[in-house]
Amino acid sequence: MLLDDAYANGPYIQGAETYPPKWQAAATAFRAGLKERAEIGVPYGATDRQVFDFFNTQGPSNGTVIFVHGGYWKAFDPSVWSHLAAGPLAAGWSVAMPGYDLCPDVRISQITGQIAQAVQAIAARTQGPIVLAGHSAGGHLVARMLDAAVLPAPVRDRIKRVAPISPVADLAPLLQTSMNDTLGLDAAEAAAESPTLTPKPKGAAVRIWVGADERPAFLDQAAALAQAWDVPQVIVPHKHHFDVIDALDHAGSDIVRFLTGANA
Repeated sequence: MLLDDAYANGPYIQGAETYPPKWQAAATAFRAGLKERAEIGVPYGATDRQVFDFFNTQGPSNGTVIFVHGGYWKAFDPSVWSHLAAGPLAAGWSVAMPGYDLCPDVRISQITGQIAQAVQAIAARTQGPIVLAGHSAGGHLVARMLDAAVLPAPVRDRIKRVAPISPVADLAPLLQTSMNDTLGLDAAEAAAESPTLTPKPKGAAVRIWVGADERPAFLDQAAALAQAWDVPQVIVPHKHHFDVIDALDHAGSDIVRFLTGANA
């Protein structure tokens, strides 16, 4: 369809097919190294995919980073991304990675509700501040958590910082893609689920990340959210849609320092 190419990442990334197996291998090794500090498949909802993985710090935790994975709401699960917890863990922050049911079994609005349920379950078992990060579709989902109607105020008030990474923040263009055969969006849901059309959130600090070498559509999406919410964006040189998330596994990276408040 008209915008299929605009939202296709793989054809424009050299060696794109090698990334998922590399992510999976790194994630598996990371979990094995944590041993009992990795709690895998903690349920928060009724289905098999409504679980989160929780990675505990060695000592007292400074707070909890919740990372929500991408995949256009129709692919992947938390087991592919465990290694991205390394940076926050090294900085003394626990990390939770929720899964969710995928389209077409559910609608995107239902996935938003599931992530809200997961955030509440994670909040109930933790103390201290919560920060959110999400990549691509996960960037959309963490941005949605700042809508005043999505989370109860006591949970939302604990969210101190949010980093949507390469987010899909305006869903209307997806109506003109063949992937919408799977997503099942209509104009009303696309508008209701677009963070660019919601008021600027209060309380939490928001900073948007995107790779300089990403598809123009993703650069436009990040810029649109930054403008709509009047928040900063970081355009990372020489990074594309698949490797812009790599910095999460380094405690000293700019994004981990932002999430953990080290450069506040």
